[in-house]
Amino acid sequence: MIGSLKFILNTQLKRSGINKTISGFTLIDLLVAMVMAVLIITPLMAFMINILEGDRKEQAKATSEQEIQAALDYIARDLQQAVYIYDADGTTRNTNTTTITSSGIANQIPPLKSAPNCNPTTGSSPSVCTPILVFWKRELIADSVGISGTSQTGTNADDGFAYSLVAYYLITNPNQTTNSTWSKEARIGRFQLRGAVNAANVNTTVSTDDSGFSTLPLNKTGASLKEKMNQWQAASGTYAQRVETLIDYVSTTAPPSASAAPCSSPKLVGSQTSGFFACVDATEVLAQVYIRGNALARLQNNNLASTDNLKSYFPSSSIRVQGRGFLFTK
Repeated sequence: MIGSLKFILNTQLKRSGINKTISGFTLIDLLVAMVMAVLIITPLMAFMINILEGDRKEQAKATSEQEIQAALDYIARDLQQAVYIYDADGTTRNTNTTTITSSGIANQIPPLKSAPNCNPTTGSSPSVCTPILVFWKRELIADSVGISGTSQTGTNADDGFAYSLVAYYLITNPNQTTNSTWSKEARIGRFQLRGAVNAANVNTTVSTDDSGFSTLPLNKTGASLKEKMNQWQAASGTYAQRVETLIDYVSTTAPPSASAAPCSSPKLVGSQTSGFFACVDATEVLAQVYIRGNALARLQNNNLASTDNLKSYFPSSSIRVQGRGFLFTK
């Protein structure tokens, strides 16, 4: 009886397939699977990397466009207060007391006259720190003059005016190993030399001139306002005011297809092949300012030239501004 039960149980187990032989993957199976995975995943990874790289470039381009527009808006607000703008004759010639028609203010402003961030003693020269836009403006100083006794607060305060010499520079950075704060491309710097508010009961904070300031040379001899303004000379000593950076990542290379110069000398100040230059009409107190950026320099630490297939990453913009001030010279 027991033997019969054992025979029946063994027969049923064999029929149900419980005693199956279990086997794994072979080495060849694994190699084939790995090759197929590489063939599928590699193109997908390359596709994703291209998408991410394109997105980084577009973000850098958008940032450059926003910063260029913000810089132009800032310069425009400055220029709207201008009473005189120097053309290339004024910014490239040195003082000439013998022949006033050949005079200029190049050696009266940075870098030829020393100032922090832009001076010849640290290796900066006109080829490294180049004045592009130099002008005089009549600036409103809010609540700087007292109208009741000597008080300059609240309802007893009024606005005063001061004259300032303002200069915008194209600053290149050829040796980034010693100045890693800024990119290898160019940047735009701003310098301001402010005079005192000339009024009774003036606030003490604006009652003195900046170091090196001297007033407008309207008493100089000359047949024109340009000749008089080109004879301006700074006070003795070095400047304490710094040349502060307004915007970085300005292009140092020419566009791939350079158009004709927008203006001729002496109206063209700077080089059209750089990322910052201006066209100035000194007589009309009028300036057209051009800025061209390099968005790719934000992503890689080298000086890339603009080519036809990369030109979209070198955004540019310009603005035309008329100074609202007036100088009475008679």
